[in-house]
Amino acid sequence: MSNELGIGGRITLLRKSKNWSQIELAKQINASREIISRYERNESQPSIDMMAKMAKVFGVTVDYMIGQSESASFDKETVGRINDIQKMDANTKSVLFNVIDTYIQNFKTKKAFSG
Repeated sequence: MSNELGIGGRITLLRKSKNWSQIELAKQINASREIISRYERNESQPSIDMMAKMAKVFGVTVDYMIGQSESASFDKETVGRINDIQKMDANTKSVLFNVIDTYIQNFKTKKAFSG
């Protein structure tokens, strides 16, 4: 999703990616369909509490919801792994990053030759 989208556009895309109606999203976050409609049309900005509720039901971070981070679109499983990696000592991180870099390079090479 592009950072050019406003919050309303992100809410709409995330809602549609779940195949939810505005009513279904409203029920998930204990809000009215009317307020969801106003958010999606950028007529009203969600409160921090509402943003947090929506981020939780969509499985994204608040940073992603407000367009502040591309990586914030990672699913919670990936974010959890990143948080665990950040707690590791420097040597362990270095070994892990070498393994990850090898897999990424192999993936990019295969993609380049298959395209």
